[in-house]
Amino acid sequence: MDSAATSQTTPFTSGFVALVGRPSVGKSTLLNACLGEKVAITSPVAQTTRRRLRAVVNTDHSQLVIVDTPGLHKPKDALGKELNRVALGELADVDAVAFLIDATKPVGRGDAWVANHVQASEATYKLLVVTKADIATPEQVSAQLEAARALADFDDELVISASEGFNVDAFIDMVSAHLPEGPQWFPEDMDIDATPEELVAEFVREKVLLNMRQEIPHSVGVICDDIAWSKGNHASVVATVLVERESQKGMVIGKGGRMIKRIGSEARRDIERLLGAKSVYLDLSVRVQPQWRRDANEIRRLGYQADE
Repeated sequence: MDSAATSQTTPFTSGFVALVGRPSVGKSTLLNACLGEKVAITSPVAQTTRRRLRAVVNTDHSQLVIVDTPGLHKPKDALGKELNRVALGELADVDAVAFLIDATKPVGRGDAWVANHVQASEATYKLLVVTKADIATPEQVSAQLEAARALADFDDELVISASEGFNVDAFIDMVSAHLPEGPQWFPEDMDIDATPEELVAEFVREKVLLNMRQEIPHSVGVICDDIAWSKGNHASVVATVLVERESQKGMVIGKGGRMIKRIGSEARRDIERLLGAKSVYLDLSVRVQPQWRRDANEIRRLGYQADE
């Protein structure tokens, strides 16, 4: 049978897979690896992901929409509760769920709590994914698989290293093979469903986390106020870093403005790539917003709320 005939007889499948798990298990790293470019921010800080992000992966006969979710955790404030709502809300409306377990950390009560929600999900395909195989011993991987199998019933299991690209294609193939027949939900030239302003804010926040992860990681929020273009494909970006206390503002700015300049310089490289700009002028300011993580209106303004 020739390729034309094959294309006519092979059904087109499409659907959504949610990446769920505890904080820092590698969900955003896997999403970036599947897409082949960096769109989701990553850092060693727990709860780095605050926005639900959808990435679209197209194959010849399928469209897989990968949903990155915030890490499920015991919330300490309104923001934490809202992030859990975002993550758990995705389980109610996807075709597949990938439950991620870190190969280097023992399976605990938090993983069991997440697994209970995975078990209760109506998704027709549930995949156990053990991550970070590149920094784990074979004994660790084996132990994690055995421990995770006891938490819920999974249709398949896979060991991956998203940072090394190990079994990333296998992940796409396994999930795509279990999608229902359906339409192409997104156009082929669309790879993510976030706006440039949302991604700019996230890239700035990532650089704050990477440079200051011991000081103020969870107290930081970022808003992209404006993106303006000028002749020659140059962009001017205005963004505001939110903190909760005056002392934190001083740390973000740094002595002589050194820290905010470093954050801006590192963020600008990602923003230039994101926008496809020849150059980017990034204007960063820092504003104190006391207890913004407990303010539902501020959480909504930052775009961290769950869909209603």
